[in-house]
Amino acid sequence: MSTARDDAFRLGGVAVPYHWFAVGATAALIASYMRIFYYITNVVGGTDDLLLFVAVALVGATILARKLPAWTAFVLGGVLLGGGLLSYYSTVPQANLSQTGRIIADNVALLTGLSILQMRAVGTWALGVAPATAFVPWYLVFRRRYVLAAASGGAALGFFVLTSDAGSFVTLTGMLGILGIIAFGTMARYGGSVAQVDVLAVALVAVVLLSTTVSVVPGGSVSPILPSGGGGGSGGGGGLISNERHVAVQGSIELSPKVQYTVTANRWAYWRVAAYDRYTGMNWMRTDGSRPYERQSPPPGGSYEVRQTFTVKVNRVDAMPAAWKPIRVVGNQKENVRIGSAGSFAPKSALTKGQTYSVVSRVPAKNPSQLRDAGTDYPSTVERRYTRLPSNTPDRLERRTDQITADADNPYEKTVAIERWLEENKRYSLDVQKPSGNVADSFVFEMEKGYCVYFATSMAAMLRTQDIPARFVTGYTPGQRVGDDKWVVRGLDAHAWVEVYFPDVGWVQFDPTPSGPRSDAEQSVVEEARANNVSNVDAGGSENGTWTPETTTTTTTTESTTDESETTSEVRDGPRPDRGQRGNGGIAPETSAGTTNTSAVTTAAGGGIPIQMPSTEQLVYGGLLTAGLLLAARRTGALRSAYRAAWVRWQPRDDPETDVERAFGRLEYHLSRKHRERRPGETPREYIDALSHVGVDERARRVGSLYERARYAGTVTSEQADEAVSLVNDIVRGSRRRNASGQ
Repeated sequence: MSTARDDAFRLGGVAVPYHWFAVGATAALIASYMRIFYYITNVVGGTDDLLLFVAVALVGATILARKLPAWTAFVLGGVLLGGGLLSYYSTVPQANLSQTGRIIADNVALLTGLSILQMRAVGTWALGVAPATAFVPWYLVFRRRYVLAAASGGAALGFFVLTSDAGSFVTLTGMLGILGIIAFGTMARYGGSVAQVDVLAVALVAVVLLSTTVSVVPGGSVSPILPSGGGGGSGGGGGLISNERHVAVQGSIELSPKVQYTVTANRWAYWRVAAYDRYTGMNWMRTDGSRPYERQSPPPGGSYEVRQTFTVKVNRVDAMPAAWKPIRVVGNQKENVRIGSAGSFAPKSALTKGQTYSVVSRVPAKNPSQLRDAGTDYPSTVERRYTRLPSNTPDRLERRTDQITADADNPYEKTVAIERWLEENKRYSLDVQKPSGNVADSFVFEMEKGYCVYFATSMAAMLRTQDIPARFVTGYTPGQRVGDDKWVVRGLDAHAWVEVYFPDVGWVQFDPTPSGPRSDAEQSVVEEARANNVSNVDAGGSENGTWTPETTTTTTTTESTTDESETTSEVRDGPRPDRGQRGNGGIAPETSAGTTNTSAVTTAAGGGIPIQMPSTEQLVYGGLLTAGLLLAARRTGALRSAYRAAWVRWQPRDDPETDVERAFGRLEYHLSRKHRERRPGETPREYIDALSHVGVDERARRVGSLYERARYAGTVTSEQADEAVSLVNDIVRGSRRRNASGQ
């Protein structure tokens, strides 16, 4: 045990200076946000470079701290940070140092809740910023500038808190590091004792509680580099049918049967909402920004026209579904449109119930012979962006995909082989447990069933192992056809599929989700809702069943920029007719109409009660919180007081002599709390007699007499022990009643 003013903690005869505890706390703080940098580079590449750069920064800080004053840390850190940011902005399209306003807007957008992973060149950013954030606090702690070390590392952690990238566990770890730096640094500088470390317990509890409330900061600022807009409530489907910037893979879900849109169109199609390019292994993000509305160019290859008009049937939506590829908006909604999410249209302000919008789209022709001959001459930007997988993606996913596509000679045949394998080898089900690791790998090797998100995620990842550009797409299947040119789209039609890029053709749709079981599941939900008289389940005559068209021959047209010239050739009319006539969801929409969205749960056997199982992080978090509360209670005396309050009111039983001695101990403690403690040298008899003037009666004297007999004569009976315990119980309880009544 150290002395009252020591700068070291003595353990087993070895003195460990508190300075080294402060260094350890600094390491914990740096490690907390380096975990985020590591995650970023794992997703986009560059993990080995990150570890090398950070190691060099830490070694350099350790060496330079012995030779240079503290203020140079900020100079050197500024140089590192400035150089890193310069390298980042030089890689971002339409961003340079002369565009000060754009750069400021970019950083403001980050600080209002936009994830770092939504930055296009985030790998370059991470490699540029990480060394400076490691160098400065490490340098300062070795210069024994503890507060400055905590402040500089805390600023880096706070940045990730504001961007929403620091989860609660990372935030907690970092804040504990800050607390440790200040506490141990103070003891190292001014001396202290091990007992003083208990003071940290109170701060620990505060840190834990604070870290649960400062993990996400809402925002939505527009940035020229980061994606903008979107978010908010949508017309059913959570992130899948809104313009949210990410899609999180969930576990078991429920479907909503409520109508979201009615559609009038000259052809049926999948109604696309958003496309996502960045796969993290656990979810999907999009890194594209939005831009002002303008007429878009048609796909480079053959295409056919789809003219569609949507009518909103829910209170509020922030999405504008349309067949891919939307070219132009017709009508008065043109001023309320922006272009985002890889060419999708989105409203500037939310659409409300009853509003309509019309879109003209050009759908790429899915001509097998043309797709087989498309080749692999991908644009470099497409190849870089849409073939990337996280660095820790298991190698077995690529090996399995190699086996599945062994007989394929070109990207189209590989795409079809993967699509067919998923359809034939995985079952459709909404009742799944979310995997803890890489979603695609888990679905391919460990899961027997899943819904559209799992099928589409796996297909996109498998294609990327073959260096075939693919992206994850969300929206709606066509819905229920109620007329020659009319469809009813419900929340349960929310869906996910895949788009694959082919040179000179563009992005072409593929859907690996089995259509039969999917449609059966949807129909049963609709029928059950009708039987239960759920509102807003039908519209436009959908209660009369699905309208079936006659078989027709369709044509492919190529559109010029003036919509005037066309060439024709026979093609299939959109997606396969066996897909999505009633649509599919598999996405649990939550709308203003009151549908539900549930996460994976475990059901108690026989009880039907959903039980949410705590994660490992939650267990660790709860353990830390419990330990902190107990230590805080010990430090403040609350734990001892609680123990004493229970002890004085309840007595375990033993042999008669021990029982009497314990009873007198309870009596003495009670009298000391109510009147005064027994003075040194004062016998039990003298103590009780001295308190007789304040109301201590014969019961206390009797207990004192029995105590003297047990202590000095060693002869008391079980009946006398029972009497002593009962008398003390009466005294304690009687006092409590008098206190409650104010006497």
